Formats: sequence, structure tokens, C-alpha cells
Amino acid sequence: MIDSNHTPSCYANTSTPYTYAPKVGRVHLSATFSTLGLISNLVAFIVLIKSCKQTQNRSRSFFLIFLGGLVVTDFMGLLVTGSFVISFYVTYVDWRLSDPTCRFCNFMGMSMVFYGLCPLLLGATMAIERFIGIKYPFALSSRLSKGRTVSMVLLVWFIAGSISLLPLTGFGSYHIQTPGSWCFINISSKRGDWTFSLLFSLVGLISITASFLLNTVSVVTLIKVCCGAGRRQRSRDHEVEMMVQLILIMIIATVCWCPLLVRLSFFSLSLRCSQVK
Repeated sequence: MIDSNHTPSCYANTSTPYTYAPKVGRVHLSATFSTLGLISNLVAFIVLIKSCKQTQNRSRSFFLIFLGGLVVTDFMGLLVTGSFVISFYVTYVDWRLSDPTCRFCNFMGMSMVFYGLCPLLLGATMAIERFIGIKYPFALSSRLSKGRTVSMVLLVWFIAGSISLLPLTGFGSYHIQTPGSWCFINISSKRGDWTFSLLFSLVGLISITASFLLNTVSVVTLIKVCCGAGRRQRSRDHEVEMMVQLILIMIIATVCWCPLLVRLSFFSLSLRCSQVK
């Protein structure tokens, strides 16, 4: 048993080692959802590659590159985080004994933040691209290329990665979460902890808000111009298809992340207000 005076920071203030009777149902449930997610993302990526090779529409090719980046991110997120969770349910290991230096806990916390922010930031980036593509199509086609599109995806990954690395510099920290199968942002009264939590939640909420506003404007614009006929109408079919896909992505991201982001921001602001008082 670990001396409480030498408990690693990422496991501090927790009860004695998490001990649960193994429940086969939890293992099967986690493994099933992770496997289905990985397979569906793999199939989606193959379809995207074929579509990207076949499409002759420049704006659609840009959109498919962004979508490919989103699929790759989701695939890797499920693979990395799912592996940690499933291994816990299989072994029911006490992290405080197997990871006294907090390396695995920090890695999982970084993964949760990185793979959480990437879809939100990519969704906002895709919304910006569609907004410009619909409102100012000539400006987009003349300035955007496949190389620049890939660079934008890499930039999103870099931004999300930089934010996830902040706790390693002392700005914020990661902490084990109930039931002991995962690590995430530590919400405490320490200034660095609640500030980092607030930063994460605000970046996510701003991304969702930007996606909603830009997608709304894009949809309204499409409705106005889709009353034409002939060649012009056919040229807008791709725009409508991409907007439908983007709206579905936005809805899924909002449902999955908005409640958590709102709660994190609420707790962080509450801690800040309590310190001010």
C-alpha cells in the first residue's frame, strides 16, 4: 500500500485503491462500442479516399480532406482512450501502484483533451470553409488548395496538442476519475487547475458556437440560391450535401460535448468566484 504522504499528485485526494468485483458486462460493452466505432471510422475513411479520388469539384475535395482529418482523429481517439478503459475493466489494476509517476494518467488526460478538442476545432474550421465557399466561392477557389487544406488540419492538431500539453508545464493538471478507469482535467481550487479547465471548456464552447452561427448563415444562403434551375441548381447539389453532413457533425459534437463543457465552465467560474470572495 502506498504511503499517503507519497501519493502521486494525479491520484491524491482519492479513496483507497479502487477495488471492484469484475463485471464482464462492462468489458463487453466497452469493447463492443469501441470496436464498432473503429470499424465504422475505418469504413468511412476508405469511402472518403475513394470519393476524394473520384470528385472533380474543388470545394468538395477540400471538404473531404477536412472530413478525412476528422475521421482519422476519431479513430485514433477511440483506439487510444478505449485501450486504457478496456484494459482497466479487464485487469482492475490500481493505477497508483502501476503508475507511481503519473505518466500513464497524464498521457490519458492529454489524449482526452486532444481528441476532445480536435473534432470541435475541426468542425469550426469546416464551418468557416463552407461559409466562405458558399458566400465567396471565387475567393475560396483562388486562394485555397489541397496543400493548404492539409496544413489547416495539421494546424488544428497542433493547437489541440499544445493545449493538452499545458499541464505538463505546470498550468493545470490531470487527475484520475471515478471509477478509476480514466484520467481527465483536475478541477480544484488551485488557480492553474480551474484556469486550465476554463480554457478547455471555453475553447470547446466557442468552437461549437462558431459552428452553429456560420452553419446557420450558410444554410440560409443556400436556401436563397437553391431556387434556381438547370446547371446552377446541379452545381449546388454538392453544397447541400456537404452542409447536411456538416450539420450532422455539429449536432453530434454538441450533444456529446456541450453538457460537459458547460459543467466544466460552471465549476471553474464557481471556484474563481469563491477565491475572489
